[in-house]
Amino acid sequence: MNRPTAYATTSAVALPKQPTALARERCARLPHARPRSRGGTPMAPLVRDLRDRCGRSPRALLFGPRDLVVVTGLPGSGKSTLMTRAVDGLRVDSQDTRDRWDARTPGFLPYALYRPLVRLAHFAGLRRALRSGEGVVVHDCGTQAWVRDWLAREARRRGGTLHLLLLDVPPGTALEGQRERGRGVSRYAFLRHRSAAARLIRSVERGDLPPGVGSALLLDRPAADVLRGIAFTDRSDVGSTR
Repeated sequence: MNRPTAYATTSAVALPKQPTALARERCARLPHARPRSRGGTPMAPLVRDLRDRCGRSPRALLFGPRDLVVVTGLPGSGKSTLMTRAVDGLRVDSQDTRDRWDARTPGFLPYALYRPLVRLAHFAGLRRALRSGEGVVVHDCGTQAWVRDWLAREARRRGGTLHLLLLDVPPGTALEGQRERGRGVSRYAFLRHRSAAARLIRSVERGDLPPGVGSALLLDRPAADVLRGIAFTDRSDVGSTR
């Protein structure tokens, strides 16, 4: 199986790989070289915390060619905005699926009536993307652990790694994001999402990643706004990045 691989770059400067479970940097000077183990192999981190970086966050993230990346966070936290802006390759966003269905569904029809069809179409699209064998960035609402389990199994099957990008924004910011897009979730649903997100953040901060997840990156809204690229290496480059 491939080693967990994630590179973050800002102005073409690589961030170091850290051996600790949680590598948090506040306004720190970005180093220019990755630390290596005694055998000369770069040490892969479990968690990298990109919050509170005072605008010095990476502008791009580069993953292995067979890796899968899950973007998760509260509804309205900016997951779809980030994916639309930063991902040029394969991305699977449930919001895109809903938008397509909304465009061809009569306006008087409540979304609740065709939500099951939207979800079915979304997961069918995800399955097609995974079968391509390429790196994929996936939108995750955070409340369906079975989806991450599925992605973890697929990452292992293809010899890649599952990475978690966790957007950590205040609930008020997420609610404002929902108002800006003119679409929100019920109070009950938002509380469920908020509880699940808080548990996940606490777990990741402890270095306790969900089963099957090889690495995690914590981002606040400023870090997400700076990020301009999420990409995967070419398969021909595997030998030089592993």
